[in-house]
Amino acid sequence: MDAPRRNAIIAFGANLGDREATIAEAAREIGDLGGTVLLSMSPLYESAAVKLDGVDLDAPEYLNAVALINTDLPPEALLAELAGIEQDHGRERHERWGDRTLDLDIIWMDGVQMETENLTIPHPRAFERSFVVVPWHDVQPTAVVAPYGAIADLAEGLRHELHRFEAVT
Repeated sequence: MDAPRRNAIIAFGANLGDREATIAEAAREIGDLGGTVLLSMSPLYESAAVKLDGVDLDAPEYLNAVALINTDLPPEALLAELAGIEQDHGRERHERWGDRTLDLDIIWMDGVQMETENLTIPHPRAFERSFVVVPWHDVQPTAVVAPYGAIADLAEGLRHELHRFEAVT
């Protein structure tokens, strides 16, 4: 039996290296995964680094984006593929919530609610983070996720915390 096809939201973050190029390459790589189609990619946003003890204004700012994908990969297999893409882009895990070349998170997957040691869907903190909710609204403006509510309402309340990234040419 074929695996069910589901839409999913993937969050991207990077605050080290060529952030813009890394996110663009990672988006292409996700779209190239077997059984996966990249449906939509949000604009890039810039936000302050958030560490375990709060906002770190001394750390490099993050570039963030969200992708809407359609995949037949089960959640754990998708997570493994995303971890491989992170590693290919130099991701090192020395400090929880530390600076990174690339961070990829499964935020939401249609019809999936799960909690394991390595993966919780929907992502437990995503709905309070402007750098997830605002770009999510760009790719799926009518999304409603129980019990959090409408993405449009959440984005409206958090939009002031970040700004659209404009590349310097």
